[in-house]
Amino acid sequence: MDFTFSEEQEAAAEAAKAVFAPVAPDGVPSPSLTPGAVAEDFDRALWAKAAGADLLSLVIAPEHGGAGLDAVALCLVLRESAQVLARLPLLEHSAAATAVQAHGSAELRQELLPGAGRGELVLTVASAGRTGHDPAELAVTARQEGSGDQADGPANWILDGVQTAVPWAFNADRILVPAHTGEGTPLIAVLPGPGTRTPGLTFDEQVSTTGERLAELRLDGVRVAARDMIEAPEAWPRLHDLLATGTCALALGLGTGALRMTSDYAGKREQFGHPIATFQAVAVQAADRYIDLRAMEATLWQAAWRISSGAGGALPVAGDVAVAKTWASEGVRRIVQTAQHLHGGFGADTDYPLHRYHAWAKHLELSLGPAAAHEEALGDLLAAHPLG
Repeated sequence: MDFTFSEEQEAAAEAAKAVFAPVAPDGVPSPSLTPGAVAEDFDRALWAKAAGADLLSLVIAPEHGGAGLDAVALCLVLRESAQVLARLPLLEHSAAATAVQAHGSAELRQELLPGAGRGELVLTVASAGRTGHDPAELAVTARQEGSGDQADGPANWILDGVQTAVPWAFNADRILVPAHTGEGTPLIAVLPGPGTRTPGLTFDEQVSTTGERLAELRLDGVRVAARDMIEAPEAWPRLHDLLATGTCALALGLGTGALRMTSDYAGKREQFGHPIATFQAVAVQAADRYIDLRAMEATLWQAAWRISSGAGGALPVAGDVAVAKTWASEGVRRIVQTAQHLHGGFGADTDYPLHRYHAWAKHLELSLGPAAAHEEALGDLLAAHPLG
């Protein structure tokens, strides 16, 4: 198996490095440390730079003004962004564009994709469920109103439910919300953001550990036109797998940044006349975390490659995603814990950016879910698809 990146993928990573290199990772105060401190908006100046470097149109097809690249290229860019904790809805925006492009109506594609690629429209996704493949886990229900015949009028959908912890919702123009029918079929509704008044749709503020605003969406009889519904049953599992794999890429980038900070510090901090990096106990802990990073990286690229190539395997793509989530969830937690431990009291100083990495790592860990849940999902897949 060859994980060598293509020239186009390498070029995307280099463009991302140029855009994100100047970013300060401690630009947002943690609400747990500064009461009432919540970021009202993402970094719009950085968003414009990302758009200028064609990072927002990375996965959008050329006919809509994009580069037409794949999940591997997206994960390379996400890894670079997370090393400096870039405050952008890059993952959600790109994943939403991918779903609209693959499964949305022609009207929806034309309405959203060109503007999304230029950064003029902001898209986000409400994630849901432990694995994303069981419609019963989705919190929003959808029922159809009308048959679509001329006599009955357009076949609108009616949505009810509560969707919590939606990232970037207060700053988005369109929000993709998963739903399920009474028969268990998963759907995706493309809803307007809070800037458009939608009867039955309300937004309540929530706050993440990173200090960013989340939204709780309450849907009470929200009517959605058929053109704004993605009805392909495979659309939501595929979107969920891309979101999960992208989150693993963020965890890898964050872990890389935190371990680099720790290496720099340990090489300069002296005790008993020697850098602490030369002490065996410090070196062993750092080596263990390096192993975590390499395992996170290998499992990430395996999952991203499966998503991008559509290649078959002994297990469905969900199996590779489950393995990547297991390593990312556990690995990112261990890395930031070791980083704070090896920094000593300096690691708890809120004037030093390490505390931001810890807050973001906790958010990513909670977003990915516990490793035990992914191991259980992997076990179910192995039972359904015996190897050998």
